[in-house]
Amino acid sequence: MGKSYGFIEITGVVAAINALDIMCKTADVELASWERKLGGRLVTLIVQGDVSAVTAAVNAAVEQAIKKPASYAVIANPHEEIVKLVELSASRWKKKQEKPAEPQESKKGSKK
Repeated sequence: MGKSYGFIEITGVVAAINALDIMCKTADVELASWERKLGGRLVTLIVQGDVSAVTAAVNAAVEQAIKKPASYAVIANPHEEIVKLVELSASRWKKKQEKPAEPQESKKGSKK
């Protein structure tokens, strides 16, 4: 029972959140990364866990999601290049989360 990745590509952010909720509630998986393409119209979710948990999670989302996924896959024991690709995707996602908010400039010369 090694590391495994599950991929679901679905149209729409709401449908993606719904699919992720189903996957996380169905089995012991966690979100590894996600990508939005075409302005959020196409969302790819990547979950990780052991093979049986990922398989159960992906199958449940395919059956129960509010939209039919465009594609899906489970990769058991992924090659090291696949792991690097997922980690690169996750690092971009985490980097965006860590950016500090820019301070708002005060309005100069405004009259009341």
